[in-house]
Amino acid sequence: MDERGLGRGAISDLTVLAGGTQNLLLRFERGGRVFVLRRPPEHKRHNSDETMRREARVLGALSGTGVPHPALIAAEADQEVLGAAFYLMESVDGFAPTTGLPDSHHEPTVQRSMGMSFIDGLLALGEVDYLAVGLQGFGRPDGYLERQVSRWQAQLDSYSELDGYDGPDIPHLTRIATWLEANRPHSFTPGIIHGDYHLGNVMFRHDRADLAAIVDWELATIGDPLIDVGLILAMWPDPARRMAGPVRVEPWRGFPGVDELVDRYRDGTGRDMSAIEWYGVLACYKTGIILEGTHARAQAGKAAMEFGELLHATTVALFEHGASIIENC
Repeated sequence: MDERGLGRGAISDLTVLAGGTQNLLLRFERGGRVFVLRRPPEHKRHNSDETMRREARVLGALSGTGVPHPALIAAEADQEVLGAAFYLMESVDGFAPTTGLPDSHHEPTVQRSMGMSFIDGLLALGEVDYLAVGLQGFGRPDGYLERQVSRWQAQLDSYSELDGYDGPDIPHLTRIATWLEANRPHSFTPGIIHGDYHLGNVMFRHDRADLAAIVDWELATIGDPLIDVGLILAMWPDPARRMAGPVRVEPWRGFPGVDELVDRYRDGTGRDMSAIEWYGVLACYKTGIILEGTHARAQAGKAAMEFGELLHATTVALFEHGASIIENC
């Protein structure tokens, strides 16, 4: 920070922020300015440092766009400084809906607007020309959909390397993978994907229903932006099919249903939405496998067992939901 002119004097008011399940967030003050540091967990994964570098790159690229995001201040790619790559960003003036809603956001009309703003943030991301903002080489859009099932199956297989993991006890695993391969869309228009777009990864403004920021960009890449819409089909906490897990908002009095959200996206985009159910099933498959990784790490003694079991239950619920989407297609 001294070398880059980022404040003077001691670091003060250090606070660990809640919200991330994989990486660490630390807010502090220096020289009268508030900073938020993001870095990998104490027990880094094999790709933790590269993940931090990629997050910083995409946040920098989004500067000046219509996408609400935490503004990047500076990034450090060298692991030697803190033992891991990390970056500094501006503090977001907003709240995470999954940690509690202020009284002003209990009204049904406000909550409906929050849901629509949630979709509008995704539409804004889909409008960004990734080449124009310097994200050449950030992902491999060619063959993106063709790689999905094998990529996530390989990740699931990699958990067997963790000593103590019993292996995946996940329903419909083979059935869903087979269906995804057989029903894959043939083409798409490339764009930026957030990769983990749900209510746990956004913040809203205190004074109105608008998004304050989309956060946690660790899975961002270039590919088919409908991947993010599929995640809404998988993870939106509709009371009619409430997911068992951490993505909950209380009270739930006026948020739109999944169909309304998909319709708003359809009305605001020029992308082909005819196979949107496929993206929903893929989201259940992918997200379930990602969450199972924490369960595997917990069994290996590298994460809290209670949290690992909670995420495993969410994985099971996601695969059950994916199977139900297939049945209703």
